[in-house]
Amino acid sequence: GSVDLLYFYGLGNHLELMRLTPGWNDFLARLTDFCRVIIFDRRGAGASDGFSQSSVPSVEDWTEDIGAVLDATGVQDAAIIASADAGPIAMLFAALHPERVRSLVLLNTSARYRVDDDYPIGATGNEVDALVGFIRDTWGSTEFSALLNSDVAEGDPGFLEESARWSRFAATPRSAAAQFGYILGDLDVRRALPLISAPTLVLHVEDSGIIPASHGHYIADRIPGARFVSLPGGSLSMTPNLGLVLDELSEFLTGERRPPEVERVLTTIVFTDIVGSTDVAAELGDRRWKELLDSHDRLVREQLERSGGREVKTTGDGFLISFDGPARAIRFCQAAVAAVRPLGLAIRAGIHTGECDRRGDDLGGMAVHIASRVGALAEPSEVLVTGTVRDLVVGSELAFEDRGARELKGVPGSWDLLAVDG
Repeated sequence: GSVDLLYFYGLGNHLELMRLTPGWNDFLARLTDFCRVIIFDRRGAGASDGFSQSSVPSVEDWTEDIGAVLDATGVQDAAIIASADAGPIAMLFAALHPERVRSLVLLNTSARYRVDDDYPIGATGNEVDALVGFIRDTWGSTEFSALLNSDVAEGDPGFLEESARWSRFAATPRSAAAQFGYILGDLDVRRALPLISAPTLVLHVEDSGIIPASHGHYIADRIPGARFVSLPGGSLSMTPNLGLVLDELSEFLTGERRPPEVERVLTTIVFTDIVGSTDVAAELGDRRWKELLDSHDRLVREQLERSGGREVKTTGDGFLISFDGPARAIRFCQAAVAAVRPLGLAIRAGIHTGECDRRGDDLGGMAVHIASRVGALAEPSEVLVTGTVRDLVVGSELAFEDRGARELKGVPGSWDLLAVDG
């Protein structure tokens, strides 16, 4: 791309893991369509040197890190995107070195965290101490990841595990607590805000209890010409909003919003759902039904992990899943049906292989509709497939029972359907 973009994630990241994590790697790849992307770990984080807990770097030290990285990459001036605890460091750098900052994007961050006489939106001393203590006790755990990412805490345990792994690679619990103790308790760059001359975009989620949106509004109101954009949800990780952030970055840095990328891929689509879920939920009540549904989700995901499929999304009482081959999809469905049976639940599944439209992590197109319609026709504990799937697994040990040709709602023509035997 034509724009040099310094991506400053802050603590909780490791630059090698970022490039190895599929969702983030895809995001970085899409950024490179219009940017030359530079990523780094500041001192005390990730791949960079650590420090003793008695000598935490100052914000001035960390601003020097930004300049050193730009020098090392031969970049005179760059756009900078900084999130969370990296935000105040980037703000100070932009104020001290305006000639080196082409534009500034601030994501879910604050200029000061602790309350003050002229800063009533800040956290109290007791709240800061409690948060730093929580970081010390839970850093690198899924409990810590869930606190920061409320939107995905229940629906995506895989993300929480990955986020926890990032934290463990980024810093030790004591180092993380020491850094956050300084950043949350002492750091204040509010005086730098009126001195920032670079065009600035402030992005902030609406519902975070850790860094409320009022912090983002405060920044945008005091940086000359800054624009504020509200993001949905409350997760401080960019993960739920990667697409929205990419759109805003593209428009802010290049002047035009990039069209969504659509890729056609051949894949096997699986839809599962719990038979009679509405009746079961009404009989059990909300609390017991949620507990049962959580157990169902856990067991299905365990089988999915063993089978090598990819969870595209949940559908309330079921899943949309993709596989790179139909035989593995069938065996997964058989295992999932058996796994949830001890819960007193019967699930059904529909499978079809065809071309799909891939937009980011989501899948769409006729193949998805076909698999959904097939799944709706399956009997309890039955795995129903199209003739396409049967033809692709010829020669395997899988056996099928013919269910005849059926018309599928909203899908042209008639389709041969077969039930997996056994």
